[in-house]
Amino acid sequence: MKSWLTTTDHKRIGLLYFFTAFAFFLMGGIEALVIRAQLAQPNGHLVTAETYNQLFTMHGTTMVFLALMPLSASFFNYIVPLQIGARDVAFPRLNAFSYWVFLLGGLFLNASWLVGPLFHAGRLSVAPDGGWFGYANLTERQFSPGPNIDFWLLGLQILGISSLAAGFNFIVTILNLRAPGMRMMRVPVFTWMTLVTQFLVITAFPVITVGLVFLMFDRFFGTHFYVSQAGATPILWQHLFWLFGHPEVYILILPAMGIVSDVLPTFARKPLFGYTVVVYSGVLIGFMGWGVWSHHMFSVGLGPIADSVFSATTMLIAVPTGVKIFNWIATLWGGDIRGTTALHFAVGFIAMFIIGGLSGVTHASPPADLQQTDTYYVVAHIHYVLFGGTIMGLFAGIYYWWPKMTGRLLSETLGKWHFWLQFVGMNLAFFPMHLIGLLGMPRRIYTYSPELGVSDLNLVSTIGAFLIALSILVFIVNIVRTRTQGQRAGNDPWGGATLEWSIPSPPPVYNFSVIPTVANRLPRWKTEHHDARSPGHTTRADPRARRILVAHARGLRPADSRAGTAHAYAVGRLRGGGCAAAGHLSLGVRALRGLSDDARRYCASYEPGTRQSQDGVLGVHRLGVPVVHLAHLDVSGLQGEERGRTVPARDPQHPVHVGQHLRPADVEPDDGAGARRGAAWRHEVGKDLAVLYGAARAGVPGRAGDGVHGVRA
Repeated sequence: MKSWLTTTDHKRIGLLYFFTAFAFFLMGGIEALVIRAQLAQPNGHLVTAETYNQLFTMHGTTMVFLALMPLSASFFNYIVPLQIGARDVAFPRLNAFSYWVFLLGGLFLNASWLVGPLFHAGRLSVAPDGGWFGYANLTERQFSPGPNIDFWLLGLQILGISSLAAGFNFIVTILNLRAPGMRMMRVPVFTWMTLVTQFLVITAFPVITVGLVFLMFDRFFGTHFYVSQAGATPILWQHLFWLFGHPEVYILILPAMGIVSDVLPTFARKPLFGYTVVVYSGVLIGFMGWGVWSHHMFSVGLGPIADSVFSATTMLIAVPTGVKIFNWIATLWGGDIRGTTALHFAVGFIAMFIIGGLSGVTHASPPADLQQTDTYYVVAHIHYVLFGGTIMGLFAGIYYWWPKMTGRLLSETLGKWHFWLQFVGMNLAFFPMHLIGLLGMPRRIYTYSPELGVSDLNLVSTIGAFLIALSILVFIVNIVRTRTQGQRAGNDPWGGATLEWSIPSPPPVYNFSVIPTVANRLPRWKTEHHDARSPGHTTRADPRARRILVAHARGLRPADSRAGTAHAYAVGRLRGGGCAAAGHLSLGVRALRGLSDDARRYCASYEPGTRQSQDGVLGVHRLGVPVVHLAHLDVSGLQGEERGRTVPARDPQHPVHVGQHLRPADVEPDDGAGARRGAAWRHEVGKDLAVLYGAARAGVPGRAGDGVHGVRA
């Protein structure tokens, strides 16, 4: 327990964020269920009007600030350093500080449910009751004299400190700690969207902080920043809040877009279509998100010029979003689809986000928006974006990265049940709200008359909400079951293309024993082929072709041009190696211990007959074997927890470099194209691990384009 309380390891902090945020997510969900139960029938009496105000205020505040943002932050913490080849974030202690401040803010906000007697309020709860948007001048002391709004404004300021600390930390991490060779256009899309999100965080949260400080001074010190009788205007709060609020929407949705952009290529077994366009469209969304805030204020009366400008910008921001959608669909088109639970949620994200985006475009028209403002149509829109979009995307990330985070696979059967229950429940819950709003039901009312004609639609919506709750219960069962019964995951159960899949699951404390060198955007898919007859010739490999290492106690058979299964990949050649019979190199297990990603940096400078400055890169320099490009070779995937003799530190940033014996490991494709092998495909410690070039006479199932194959013992 003490180690968790004092940890600065980004992976542990990521898990702390996840479980804390998920607990708040459950609290926000319970609040939503009470709201829907109250509205299931006309003239409901489950809760009072005051309690209902507290419920929808805390539901919105909890989901936005305590659930969705920190759930994304859990992936920022755990995955981003792994994707960029770093051993931790730039400022580990600041990272821990960010989490504990977040926890403080969340507990402070929710303590308001229980501390009414301390304020002599005459009731148990003094939870915030002014809406998650806190419109002035309802939040002034004159109209909200109790401590309810005080909890809200102070809690949000505490959470803002946490967000700003994390934002600066991740910006520095991504810009400064990338592995050698990882240029910005080689950074995975999830990490790119994280970077854009953090820039939005550090620029948007100061805006809401200014608004909250003004409100705090009004309530505590008698100033009049939002009091119209004193010559001020409540509209100032709306400008400040929505100037933060609309970038906040993209703070919530961009991480989910990044997750989907990583999940789809893995399970379509093809690179992301238009990677550059997807990255630049995300950056463009970050910029354009600052120019649309007043479409929330079309009913205020800003005038025709302001309405026209913000109407145009609201339409324009749909363009980069639409670009991403077409890129995702094109990635799936023609792919070798594997229908995992993660892919289900990623595709569900696309479908639901399209609906949410289309309903959002209708808000770009001021006349239409005047009819929709403060009705359930807006509630439907925001839930299709944040639940159908952000939540679906986050669940895609959970099912995708859970094996990396815990070392165990979630049940696919329970995962499919979770997805379909949530997908059906979400559409039952939120699609009828479009009609409920257009039929005239205002939002934020605790009861309604049967004459309004929306009773049946509200009942359907309530049934959908409880179906969502059932789906979350299935997910919890899946999580609990996996702790003891889940299938163990290897380094790379999915065949991912990015660096996090090249290390053990869960990763060691130091992540990478040797910092990897990245030569392309898909370091575990893109390789080079070296033909046996012309060792200097290289061609690009099909990223879907399998590349595996196969052990044989007696070495591999000679190259045979009649073998039709595959071309093999050269990792070395003997001096003057033109002999086909000697067209392989058999390396002992202990010698191969020195083989690591940093060997790649020597390939360009090697000259035959010379020794490299770093002894033992391959452990075979005396044979005159040149080091060639090893970008696809998952040597770290063959390293186990067993510790061998220590070797001299190679990385000054990580002096505790430990040599590792190769363990009997699953010999698996490391570029994402093929099923994992069984026990018959394992090598044993003490036998030779053979790597060859040329075509192997393989006694294994093969297909055109497959990579290195060996023979059975």
